[in-house]
Amino acid sequence: MSENAAIRTGAAPEAAHAHPIPDRHGQNLFTTDTELHALLGLYLPDDLRRHMQPHFERLGGLAGGLLDELAGTADRNPPTLKQRTRTGLDEQKVVKHPAYVEMERLALSEFGLAAISHRDETLGWRGKMPPLVKYVLTYLFVQAEFGLCCPVSMTDSLTRTLKKFGSPELVARFLPRLTSLDFDELAQGAMFMTEQAAGSDIAATATTARQETDGSWRITGDKWFCSNPDADFAMVLARAEDGLPGMKGVSLFLLPRRLADGSLNHYRIIRLKDKLGTRSMASGEIRLEGAVAYLVGEAGRGFVQMADMVNNSRLSNGVRAAGLMRRAVAEAEYIASERRAFGRTLDQMPLMQRQLDKLRLPSEQARTMVCQTALALARSDAGEPDAYALLRILTPLIKFRACRDARKVTGDAMEVRGGCGYIEEWSDPRLVRDAHLGSIWEGTSNIVALDVIRAVKREGSLPVLRAHFEKLLDDAALAPAFAKALRDALARAAALAETAAHEGGDVLARQAASALYHCASAIAMAWEAAQGGSAARLRWAQLVLLHRVLPRDPLAPDAMPADWHAAAVRNDANALA
Repeated sequence: MSENAAIRTGAAPEAAHAHPIPDRHGQNLFTTDTELHALLGLYLPDDLRRHMQPHFERLGGLAGGLLDELAGTADRNPPTLKQRTRTGLDEQKVVKHPAYVEMERLALSEFGLAAISHRDETLGWRGKMPPLVKYVLTYLFVQAEFGLCCPVSMTDSLTRTLKKFGSPELVARFLPRLTSLDFDELAQGAMFMTEQAAGSDIAATATTARQETDGSWRITGDKWFCSNPDADFAMVLARAEDGLPGMKGVSLFLLPRRLADGSLNHYRIIRLKDKLGTRSMASGEIRLEGAVAYLVGEAGRGFVQMADMVNNSRLSNGVRAAGLMRRAVAEAEYIASERRAFGRTLDQMPLMQRQLDKLRLPSEQARTMVCQTALALARSDAGEPDAYALLRILTPLIKFRACRDARKVTGDAMEVRGGCGYIEEWSDPRLVRDAHLGSIWEGTSNIVALDVIRAVKREGSLPVLRAHFEKLLDDAALAPAFAKALRDALARAAALAETAAHEGGDVLARQAASALYHCASAIAMAWEAAQGGSAARLRWAQLVLLHRVLPRDPLAPDAMPADWHAAAVRNDANALA
């Protein structure tokens, strides 16, 4: 705690200096994030931003205090599976700690994180909320609690998929509970897709579906990894008994947890997983034993329909990774500014300044790409030309790169706290454990990188991506040499992606995805810097290009090219070596 902080809290400055372990708990995670304020001024309409300001502030305060405490308690007290009632009835129940239930109430009821995109009024705002509002709220919430954001995302994505592909009768029957904010009535969602032999290989799905005379279906099979296994509804992939082999025989079904008479549907949770992270939220294995389900959309088109849900969840993964990085970086910055050693605060030491820059860069890239992708989603949903093609490539880009970056950023930020960072009383271990799941959920890194290339080949996304970011570059009016360097790098990244899209080019998919992400984020940050007058964002854009894109000699001191408008940048371009 600094002397000023001590005065604000009523503590004596001498006591603050005598106790040198800085603790950020209690800070408002929104009001202290001035870079986020600046970005919202660029990306949200003024009237909506002003309306949402108190809601952002309230959630930021909760995330820095009560919500953080609840998350720590839920992490230490994971859910358990109860097989029977005390009277001997076989009624399985996932028993959740009260701290987790309170977080469910905050996320799903008070802030409406799962329903906000599907309602005409939320948080006092009449009309549809743009996706960015939901993602900003999620970005703040996940800085305290990651695990619950999985059910939140799946509920949101299931609702979107049901509305898009479900029959009018199915939508009318089940949508009201999915969009309710009444905590006693609202429904949660899940997706049961993964099987032991059919992870990302959907064509290998072995679960079967048999149609009944009343039009419903009965589903039989095992699902291997089911997060939120006691959800009220789940989207399930299964193969019709008389269907075609391979991908064309797989259909999508809506599976209710309870039947119309209130009894449990015919499936069992075999066990809950003992996970490295997201311990607060239950994940389990499920055996479907003739469970009643309803066909969603056209038979045999299950993969296409599920892909829409998965893509929405992948974007949410990117948002959550960005939030984890922001929490980790903010903790490291606070520690470095408050902790004194050898007569100085840590952030006055050149080597620590260099390490903090290395943490900030991927964190700022990620939240810039969150904003860009959220706008693309809004434009796509509005039916704007080329917007879907842009969304289709931005989504796997942010899922691929931001989730991988979060693993390193959270680990390196933990080191700034020192030995305390390794102790479970602090947030650092939980951030590290949770960060490792982002690049596994909804497709591992290889699968998602290949999806970037699939967007290039099937959706014609690459020219649209280039046009979008070249337009941002034109609008930014940067120093000519820096603008040229960005434009040339984007052209080379696009050429690499084209090569990866050709026969035998799959081995380049990850390299191409990283290149496109780094070039796009650098251009977008440069545009943000120009629009908002931020020297910091301009510098970060330059450092992304210099250190994450362009070739450099690892044995030579770094130097920022003078003709990149270096006057706007601190003279420490070697900070990321």
